[in-house]
Amino acid sequence: MTVDLNCDMGEGMPNDASIMPFISSANIACGYHAGDAQTIKNTIALCLQHHVAIGAHPGFDDKPNFGRTNMKLTSKELYDLVTLQLFIIDSACRKQSAVMHHVKPHGALYNMAAKDEAMSRTIAQAVFDFNPKLIYYGLSGSHMISQANLVGIKTASEVFADRTYQPDGSLTLRTEKNALIEPEEESLSQVMKMVKESKVVDVTGKPISIKADTICLHGDGAHVAAFASAIYNRLKSEGIKIKAL
Repeated sequence: MTVDLNCDMGEGMPNDASIMPFISSANIACGYHAGDAQTIKNTIALCLQHHVAIGAHPGFDDKPNFGRTNMKLTSKELYDLVTLQLFIIDSACRKQSAVMHHVKPHGALYNMAAKDEAMSRTIAQAVFDFNPKLIYYGLSGSHMISQANLVGIKTASEVFADRTYQPDGSLTLRTEKNALIEPEEESLSQVMKMVKESKVVDVTGKPISIKADTICLHGDGAHVAAFASAIYNRLKSEGIKIKAL
């Protein structure tokens, strides 16, 4: 059994270097919700050093709110927003003889797309038009995956190690007090259930079916470095290989 372990990176957090040895793919902020040219360059260098797959992490142009506030854009504005950010990461990769591997939307852009068919279609089309060989990371069971499949781009169904789930398979809003998983053992338990059983227990205590191609850790999480190490070692101890898609 093989699974990808990804983390949101290049967002100005202090843990990037300590997380890199434990992940197989990184989603690099493109300078819109976080980051800048220097953090992008540094994060790509870390990825190359640790043989971690490089992905773009486009978000809303909203640094004050870290890209976590919903925004209403036209289809063209959304298409251009994503395309410009893919160009930024791709260009930075080329300068360092690296290759962009995947795309994963960030924050509010991700959560809105997961529930909005039209948004998902526009984002997936932007990714496909930019480079049809890229892998598109989206919330397992959501419009992100179904619309990307219709567009014809390869997808990776994403699950979360540090977030709780609603009965419809969506993530609990960060404004809710139970949105984040803080205890390490609770996170490990959720990861193993998702990977080995293709299920996750929602906030009501009921199991729901998911597909776990890639597991996400948030780079700004309070315990992310410890979580990354613990998840990496638990998966390894269970004979599960950690590898980029």
